[in-house]
Amino acid sequence: MGIQGLLLEIADTYDAQAGTKAEVAGQQVLRAVAGRSDLGLPSTHFAKGYGGQAIAAATPWIGVFDRQINRVPGRGLYLAYIFSADLRTVSLTLQQGITHLEDRLGRGQARQQHLRRQAARLRRALATQRRAGWIDELELRHHADRPRAYEAASVIARSYVLAALPEEASLQSDLRYAMDQLTRADSADQLWWFQDGDSPLDVGYVPDGHLLGEEDPLAGFQPKDSSDCIANITARQQVKKRHHEALIERFGHHVVSRGYIPTTKLTHPKDLVLHRDGAVQPTDDEWLVEAKVVRGGNPTEAVRQAVGQLHEYSHFLYHERNRPEPHLIGLFTEDIGVYAGYLERQGISSIWQSGDGWDGSARAARWGMVG
Repeated sequence: MGIQGLLLEIADTYDAQAGTKAEVAGQQVLRAVAGRSDLGLPSTHFAKGYGGQAIAAATPWIGVFDRQINRVPGRGLYLAYIFSADLRTVSLTLQQGITHLEDRLGRGQARQQHLRRQAARLRRALATQRRAGWIDELELRHHADRPRAYEAASVIARSYVLAALPEEASLQSDLRYAMDQLTRADSADQLWWFQDGDSPLDVGYVPDGHLLGEEDPLAGFQPKDSSDCIANITARQQVKKRHHEALIERFGHHVVSRGYIPTTKLTHPKDLVLHRDGAVQPTDDEWLVEAKVVRGGNPTEAVRQAVGQLHEYSHFLYHERNRPEPHLIGLFTEDIGVYAGYLERQGISSIWQSGDGWDGSARAARWGMVG
């Protein structure tokens, strides 16, 4: 039957109103996908159908997983054939996992914005290999959060009208292309992308497992390795210095001596959050820190990036989730001059490295973080 036959069978039998019971025909087809051997998949890949659990999915789909990259859809990268809610189209898409973000970002706009940012970054790694006919986001024609999250999570997609579905050979060719792009995207995803860099790609890291006791003020502070790293990127080695992570690490250790607890663990996409030592209530003040590297002695671009990200995170990660909005801090590698006053007017304090110590704006000094 192959991929073409499977896709047409799902389109013919699936009914979201019929529920998810064992006797529902469309659900039976989806559940049987994992045991099929006629889909032309290489031994390194496997497929699985998804039609919902207690409630039938508005947009049923088939996941295609590379065993060496990812085996579950909740996080990481994988391929998927996702049907539109009206069952008129199906799209082969390179997807990011969405469910692991719910605890930190919820299920609404904040998660979608994060997924789109990450998709845009990954697309850069695939740009030179992009084929005609492939788009960024699929269209699922449903208002629910999950279909919208699938749309936002799409790195690239190829959409087909089911009434004019291509022949099997064409579908297999597209799938092989998508498998290659999944491998490329995963390689890029293993690298640490940060907005301070001149290169669109930077190097990832492996945490060193540094975990201290719960009473230690640095227990939740796990900055990324700031040493030089070597990454293999398109068959050549590039050495990247992580000034960004070194800045966070030095400042984190500094504020401990000023009575604050720094946290980087499970705070993504935030660079760093601070609490006063001894603060335990959810209503206690929180400081949101965005770190930026000043390049060439010109702080303009670093300040602009800090303003945008701090206000964006404050809105989506605090205001939209009915959390007390944080104090905002721009952290810089060097003196930002007249921009310190500008940031104060924007409700953002600033702190920067000054020799072996730290200097900053008036509000940062009142908090006891500098001076």
